[in-house]
Amino acid sequence: MSREILLLVDALAREKNVGRDVVFAALEQALASATKKRYHEDIDVRVEIDRSTGNYQSFRRWQVVPDEAVEFAPIQIPLSEAVKRSRDIQLDAFIEEPLEPVEFGRIGAQAAKQVILQKIRDAEREQILQDFLARKEHLFTGTIKRMERGNAIIESGRVEAVLPRDQMIPKENLRVGDRVRAYLMKIDRSARGPHLILSRTAPEFLVKLFELEVPEIEEGHLEIRAAARDPGSRAKIAVKSNDQRIDPIGTCVGLRGSRVQAVTAELAGERVDIVLWSPDPAQFVINALAPAEVSGIVVDEEKHSMDIVVDEENLAQAIGRTGQNVRLASELSGWELNLMTEEESHRKTEGELVVVKQLFIDKLDVDEEVAEILAREGFSTLEEIAYVPVTELMEIEAFDEDTVNELRSRARNAILTQAIASEEAVENVAADLLSLEGMDGATARLLASKGVRTQEELADLAVDDLVDLTGMDVERATRLIMTARAPWFAE
Repeated sequence: MSREILLLVDALAREKNVGRDVVFAALEQALASATKKRYHEDIDVRVEIDRSTGNYQSFRRWQVVPDEAVEFAPIQIPLSEAVKRSRDIQLDAFIEEPLEPVEFGRIGAQAAKQVILQKIRDAEREQILQDFLARKEHLFTGTIKRMERGNAIIESGRVEAVLPRDQMIPKENLRVGDRVRAYLMKIDRSARGPHLILSRTAPEFLVKLFELEVPEIEEGHLEIRAAARDPGSRAKIAVKSNDQRIDPIGTCVGLRGSRVQAVTAELAGERVDIVLWSPDPAQFVINALAPAEVSGIVVDEEKHSMDIVVDEENLAQAIGRTGQNVRLASELSGWELNLMTEEESHRKTEGELVVVKQLFIDKLDVDEEVAEILAREGFSTLEEIAYVPVTELMEIEAFDEDTVNELRSRARNAILTQAIASEEAVENVAADLLSLEGMDGATARLLASKGVRTQEELADLAVDDLVDLTGMDVERATRLIMTARAPWFAE
């Protein structure tokens, strides 16, 4: 019988092109499954086959767990009992005892065969997958073998991949037998079917298509720095030249548009704008919004946003159909973009100046004229006045040295007063609010300044109210309020 096992292992390993260890492991699992069927309880069985002789042994085993953690006695043993059998045993180790092995010839042959073949199929598929991944290919090209619930199963040689319905280009009508190219988005080894998950809508797919069509990219003369897509409709890519002799946009467009047209054809007619990348974010955004002309830009580094000023006649073009142009430019640049006309920009600027002027009048105890000068010179916070280099303030013609020193002193005193008031606000906050999970000192101070000082007062708020009071995102506001309301449900 031992010789039969060795012959079977060798034959299956050769036939399926997998390692002998894979076949041995499958056979051990089949024998363990057959042995378990002898018992009425769901026991844990381990079978060990000697790789050189073919002889095998069976063991029943129990996992060692803390005494109070025993949930299923047939496969678990308390530590206090386990140490009686083996003094050095540790938690999570196994206690084993030999079992009479089943006869290989008498086990459910069909069941054993199925286990073995399934294991081998899994190993075979994994080997094919590893061979494919070793080639480091990001583009997958194959033929649609079948459709399953709207998803396309694509075959390339012996490798299968799935193109989910939501990763297909909208309005694209793919059929069985069509030859398809897609981007390898991820590998899902938990999937029951193909492990390779493809996408035709990912921005990376667009990048890889240009790498195919433009040899200068592979050679390192050009780089695609970013890409954004509205699949099937419009896309933008940002390109940069590493060789001053090469025009990055013209190179990607190709002779008479041949290169960009080849990409567009693969993407079901998706129009592609090629944008010149710039290390200056403002210039990059101007390039990304083309062909619309930009009149001015105000950059807010803290909010990572830009106010884009365009002429009235350029506004519709800058926004694009259904906001497409500005949305793609925002995705491409990574900045939040706010488009506005010159009139809207002026109104916004004046509104902000009014707020800043009032801040300086209230906190620095200055008249409107001084506050106006500070605001017009670009100062917007007390910290800027208190801590910017003296030379910046001295450059303002209306101010002499004494005025500058007095303004800096008042600004620092105002900041100190705010800090003291903030600490006092925390002292007035109830301990249950301060200790609430997800709460921090800054949020507690802000809530206290708005009259919310206890957990109960926070629990009474609606999510929208908390967002309005603090400016936090909806997700965090929801978590905080639900945590504050936990005692209600406990009662």
